[in-house]
Amino acid sequence: MELTFLGTGGAQQVPVFGCDCAICQRARQQPQYRRGPCSGLIRCDGETTLLDAGTDLQQQFCGGDITRILLTHYHMDHVQGLFPLRWGIGASIPVYGPPDAAGCDDLFKHPGLLQFQPPLRAFQPLQCGALSITPLPLIHSRITFGYHIRGRQHAFAWLCDTVDLPADTLDFLRAQPPEHLIIDCNYPPCDAPRNHNDIQLAIRLHQQIAPRHSWLTHLTHEVDRWLQHNPLPSGIAAAHDGLTLRG
Repeated sequence: MELTFLGTGGAQQVPVFGCDCAICQRARQQPQYRRGPCSGLIRCDGETTLLDAGTDLQQQFCGGDITRILLTHYHMDHVQGLFPLRWGIGASIPVYGPPDAAGCDDLFKHPGLLQFQPPLRAFQPLQCGALSITPLPLIHSRITFGYHIRGRQHAFAWLCDTVDLPADTLDFLRAQPPEHLIIDCNYPPCDAPRNHNDIQLAIRLHQQIAPRHSWLTHLTHEVDRWLQHNPLPSGIAAAHDGLTLRG
């Protein structure tokens, strides 16, 4: 099982439109520092599972190599890639997500080749090929699921977007800590983070869950600026676009 970060940025992305800070200037000049919309890709046993769809899927998957799509929630920066994809040609693509009847714009009304499945239920595993996927409730401004994803031998947990974790989700993860924890971190240390974790919350969750390694995602230029001058604890690192984890 391989997990590749297609994007590790927040809704602003990096560089931020109109911003001339040193972080954004660096990202414009050096593509390796850019952060696209937060999303991931899992390859396992010849199948491809997308985690969210904020990126340009037509360009990245022009050959139609998508087995299924797993959505955390229906904010635009996590589903915008579905809008042109739905009018593609070829086999339908199953799409799984939380029970949010509003969806996003007219995706449910005009799905095209997207085949929206019955809403997932919290803590009820879904078997997709060799993957066992368990939806985990998160804390966000609209209903959002994280996912515990187990392959034949190893497990990842994808926790984005969230500010802290509900008690039952934390208990689940502490009982079966994943090898790799992918955790939302939208803010540098702050007093009252809203809708997303700050550095302090992300570190605390790493300590509580105790995975082998934690990877910060949904990062902003403010977090990148903080990371330039502050080390992270052992076992935690900031992910970057294109990073691939194997397990």
